Amino acid sequence: MDTKVNLADLIHRGGVMEIDAANTEDAYKKFTAEINLPEGIDSDFLYRALCDREHVLSTAVGHGVALPHTRSPIFKEEIDQRIYVVYLKKPIDMHAPDSAPVNVMFVLLTQNNQTHLGVLSSLAGYLNNHNFKKALEIKANEEKLAAIIRELA
Repeated sequence: MDTKVNLADLIHRGGVMEIDAANTEDAYKKFTAEINLPEGIDSDFLYRALCDREHVLSTAVGHGVALPHTRSPIFKEEIDQRIYVVYLKKPIDMHAPDSAPVNVMFVLLTQNNQTHLGVLSSLAGYLNNHNFKKALEIKANEEKLAAIIRELA
């Protein structure tokens, strides 16, 4: 996969969910317990990898958004790559640069650094779009997010 990534497809592979969490670790624990992972990767491994990355530096980017990911790619196959959109029932403090609590996390699970950087670049553009931000505020489902992404692509 080149640096031009298809966010709608990656979100389709992952999914959209809502969880109720008290803090970052609780959010990661509940998130990893709910998802299906490729063979050879278990939820405890992913939970620890997400927490380890978060302890290095917050993945909160501001404006209520966080981009959790592991320090290095955990998937071997390109087809396993995915993004999960995780809405939080109650915002949590993830020590964002603007001090805003996080309402939505885009959990990035990629196969290589090139794809990871492409996802970050694409998301940065979408997060600057009024319609995309509004969709996140109303906790839009996968279909609505995909429609906006395709419209903007």
